[in-house]
Amino acid sequence: MRSIKDYADIVGKETIEEIEKLGSYLSGKIIQNINSTPVGGGVAEILSRMVPLLKEVGVDARWDFIKGGEKFFEITKKIHNSLHGVEENISDDDFKHFLDVTEENLKEINLLGDIIFIHDPQPIGLIKAKDKNGFKEKKFIWRCHIDLSSANPKTFNFLKKFIEKYDYSVFSSPLFAKKLKIPQILISPSIDPLSDKNKDLPVETINEVLSRFKIDPERNIITQVSRFDRLKDPLGVIDVYRLVKKYVDCQLILAGGAAADDPEATEVYNEVIEKAGGDKDIFVLNLPPVSNIEINALQRASTVVLQKSIKEGFGLTVSEGLWKSKPVIASAVGGIPLQITHKYSGLLSRTIEGTALYVKQVLQNPSYAKQLGENGHNHVKHNFLITRHLRDYILLFLKTGYTQMQDTVYL
Repeated sequence: MRSIKDYADIVGKETIEEIEKLGSYLSGKIIQNINSTPVGGGVAEILSRMVPLLKEVGVDARWDFIKGGEKFFEITKKIHNSLHGVEENISDDDFKHFLDVTEENLKEINLLGDIIFIHDPQPIGLIKAKDKNGFKEKKFIWRCHIDLSSANPKTFNFLKKFIEKYDYSVFSSPLFAKKLKIPQILISPSIDPLSDKNKDLPVETINEVLSRFKIDPERNIITQVSRFDRLKDPLGVIDVYRLVKKYVDCQLILAGGAAADDPEATEVYNEVIEKAGGDKDIFVLNLPPVSNIEINALQRASTVVLQKSIKEGFGLTVSEGLWKSKPVIASAVGGIPLQITHKYSGLLSRTIEGTALYVKQVLQNPSYAKQLGENGHNHVKHNFLITRHLRDYILLFLKTGYTQMQDTVYL
């Protein structure tokens, strides 16, 4: 694991010293993160790096997970999709099962934090503990990683009863905020530039990964990295590739995997394999969660990186691609426009045809592609690295009142 001081060469020594100073004000307080899975998906990835760094700067950070069976995660997947505006049939029995599992988790999980930081809808009902003796002095924060701008009203109103019992809510974009009775804080997610997924790699490692998957390094490579989820539109990516290939020789990589709380992944993966139809230039890679070096190498080998999501909470694969100075073409949805300024630090698209047009442009104009990548790298450096995220979280925790600071804390 990297030390917080290792980031000084990227963000500056003064930034690291400020984070260490702020962290010291939380000495003696426990920050307990709770989500639905230890592996797979952006939330688990961020927490796997954030929790050790918080500990290093003096914050007693913990990380726990709720339990839920196959039916529970099928329901929470439908809730997830519905909050993104997808039509889903969520029955009263589904909501009842969600509440029943919540009660089971309330009995089993040890809510030991002074600040209890709940991530996303799956564990949202744990706020019910706040009404119990011994919990009234604890602070509860709900962190939403989902785009709620087009949320189904019935689904959102079901969750709203829980949300408004929290002390604070946190959203990734101002577009996701809702009318709530509690304070709403804006904190964008981040990537870790020193993680295996984002650190610099020697050419030999990149070539070894390409060779292993039989990908030709001498030809154009279009890549989308995402879990196999319909909202990531992998079938649409294949349509883009086929339109581009009529004019420019290229290969397509669809690299992803599954999260433990996403029961649809295998079904979507099979749909992608069927649509690829045995095309020798389409590489559908179902990778295990520990494949960070492979993902890093595939992105660094790419000529262009796509993120053709239909809906998106934030889409950190965009920042991953930009950090590697790649031209990124992505859908103008969710938190993606925060990461890309159109025609400056990347390209935003809304259709298959538009995406294909932009892919052709960058493949046929390497100097333009290079400039987009350089601008994108700098934008990520100043806005979406884990050090900024770490500072924002510490300030949020201080804002709850658990601090010995004499000065006012602003977030």
